[in-house]
Amino acid sequence: MNRERLTPDRIRGLAQPTGTGQFFTWDTDAPRLAVRVTAGAKSFIFESKLNRQTVRVTIGDTRAWTLAAARDEARRLQVLIDSGVDPRAAKREREAEAARLIAESAAGAAALVAEAEAAKREQEKRERYTLRTLCEAYCDLLQARGKPSARQARSILKVHVFEAHPEIAATPARDVTPLQVAAMVRQTREAGRERAAGVLRSYLSAAFTAGKKAPFDASLPAALIPFEIERNPVDAIPAIGVRAGNRTLSADELRAYLAELGDNLADQALLLALLAGGQRMAQLLRVKVADYDPDTATLRLWDGKGRRTSPREHVLPLAPRAAALVAGLVDRARAKDSALLFSTHGAVQLDETTPGKRAAAIAAGMHGEPFDLRDIRRTCETMLAGLGISRDTRAQLLSHGIGGVQATHYDRHGYIAEKRAALMAWEDRLQEIATGTARSNVVPMKQKSVS
Repeated sequence: MNRERLTPDRIRGLAQPTGTGQFFTWDTDAPRLAVRVTAGAKSFIFESKLNRQTVRVTIGDTRAWTLAAARDEARRLQVLIDSGVDPRAAKREREAEAARLIAESAAGAAALVAEAEAAKREQEKRERYTLRTLCEAYCDLLQARGKPSARQARSILKVHVFEAHPEIAATPARDVTPLQVAAMVRQTREAGRERAAGVLRSYLSAAFTAGKKAPFDASLPAALIPFEIERNPVDAIPAIGVRAGNRTLSADELRAYLAELGDNLADQALLLALLAGGQRMAQLLRVKVADYDPDTATLRLWDGKGRRTSPREHVLPLAPRAAALVAGLVDRARAKDSALLFSTHGAVQLDETTPGKRAAAIAAGMHGEPFDLRDIRRTCETMLAGLGISRDTRAQLLSHGIGGVQATHYDRHGYIAEKRAALMAWEDRLQEIATGTARSNVVPMKQKSVS
């Protein structure tokens, strides 16, 4: 055994003797410390006895460890031996503990990353699936189903939710509270828009109901499922009943109204709605050239009101003046190469609000009690009843209240003859009103051209 006091210079000078695999030089200052010399390296080692077994531990390369640090490490290892602890086992435990801490640290970091990603996804979901986007998705559903109410729904929700309450519109739909819904409905109602408030509540309720049912109802679009609607906050808000209107025009008022109708497209729409017995303007404006059959003088409308999944065909056998008016509109549309009966330039349907505004302007010019299109429709039905037209025929003629099992599945009678007789009688009555003559002294009404 070669033993001498190790110094840095001596360590640098140590060389492996020829013919040996490794060579040890032991330190006199730290008897358990040695420098092991091999063909390619020099390293500090510690060697001692524990329970009569040799314990050897490599401390490290002499280029990485100073002599002083190696001696301190040898003394520390000897203390462990003296305490009955195998330094190799202690090292394995330290390495295992270090590995555990590293693993825990990595797991913690991964958990933090996962938590951050989950928070980001949640935030993106909250920003994406808001009340506004729920309402837009519901309006898209109405439009896809061909519901005429889609346009009104978009308008009501835009004005009374998106623009009036942008902070509520940006709230995640699943977090909207009854108090927030009440605030929107109340503001609309307090602004004097009671009917709009009722319609707003109805559309909001329908949107939340669709979102709530979407996961279970295959007829609803999957796009509604991510909103995660579990409750309808509108349920807590009392419904606002629609006040039944009672305004009807007198014969003199109707005569004045007829006299104001001119040749422009909106006025022609108003006249046709009147001649056809008080049809809904929204349905009438959607009529296409192909919906008119000149051989039978019948005009086909599509009624999409209510909970129908597809519009109901509504056929009107027109009386002579209404038929002549439609024939003129058909010629006008064909001249513009348009498929639409009511289109200013041929490509786009006449705006549904235009005839209503025109009727309101006529009413204002008459300087009497105001009236609107609903009042004119009510006037038509009231006068039809006065002509002895039965309730069932009026319902078929005006396409309202037609539902239930009987009408849906069993009653296939078209009521064409009944509706034609009613419209013939109605045109006669309008002729009397317009001319101020008795029925037995009818003077034909002048047919205005369509521009």
